[in-house]
Amino acid sequence: MREVLPRLDVELVDMPGTSCCGFPAFSSISSLGWYYLSARNMAIAEKLGLDMLPLCNGCYQSFVETKHVLSENSDLMNLIGAKLEKENLEYRGTVKLTHVIELLYDIIGARKIGSVVVNPLEKLKLASHPGCHAIRPSSLGMPDDAEHPRKLDYLIEALGADSMDYPEKTDCCGSMLATAKGQTTLTIAAEKLRSIGELGIDGLVTTCPFCFQMFDGRQSEINDIIDFIFETDDGEVEVPVFYYTQLLGLAMGMEPGRLGLDLNKSPIERVLDRI
Repeated sequence: MREVLPRLDVELVDMPGTSCCGFPAFSSISSLGWYYLSARNMAIAEKLGLDMLPLCNGCYQSFVETKHVLSENSDLMNLIGAKLEKENLEYRGTVKLTHVIELLYDIIGARKIGSVVVNPLEKLKLASHPGCHAIRPSSLGMPDDAEHPRKLDYLIEALGADSMDYPEKTDCCGSMLATAKGQTTLTIAAEKLRSIGELGIDGLVTTCPFCFQMFDGRQSEINDIIDFIFETDDGEVEVPVFYYTQLLGLAMGMEPGRLGLDLNKSPIERVLDRI
């Protein structure tokens, strides 16, 4: 993000003093703690006169839901306001929240992104994974359609690649169950990776760190138990997983090392070689 967005005329400003958004841990333990932490971060942005760009789907949904709940509940708003006052902060509910996909597609636009591509990702077939909290709950006005999300697909196509449809596109990555149901989490992620592998798709693309951690960071764990999960001996899944902004940077002609690609744990080398 820090490498590619400034080249698209987006000014990134750090917000000192921010913390976890409170989701998902606090949402199941203390809703007040969750709303307080989310409101606190938004209050810091308001104090600095900044819009907010949460890089994580979970954080984005946390801020959007908190903003909605506080606008509907004046008693809760006053309670949290009293707590924030101790830190010389005030939450007014005026902060503008922008999702990564919304920024790239609705504000910057696929056409402008296409205009900065110098190394088109031609002949690559990629699958998009928008992630649950980029599309649900739709009642909160999420960045894309809950049933047929297409914005990330259009952004992939702006890089010169083909965006491939697949039945599990809107399925969860499973990360929300990680602390309670470890094997269930891996099973959910494995089903998606197996489907993509069987369709001959070259890689999976997401913008969410939660989802990326599941598909990229835990792919080796999935392979350790995949035959046991599905009661087969089909072998391992080997699906390269990328952040969209990593591929955008490559298409803009940037060096892989500047895009953190050395930290990806999935087998991305064969895609990098083709690019």
